[in-house]
Amino acid sequence: MARITIEDCLKRVPNRFLLVNMVAKRVRQIREGSEYLVSSPKNEDIVVSLREIAAGKIAIKQDNEAE
Repeated sequence: MARITIEDCLKRVPNRFLLVNMVAKRVRQIREGSEYLVSSPKNEDIVVSLREIAAGKIAIKQDNEAE
């Protein structure tokens, strides 16, 4: 069984705080009915969202507003 680690996700996300926010938002989306982006049949929603981030299926949306 392959395990997902925080380090796998941090290769794609610059810091842990942003990672936590991304995972929380994705878990909410999954629980509201969104489909999984990776195949992970027996895992919790949190693990699925971490796997999606590590696989590069979830990207960071940056707002570039000039002030």
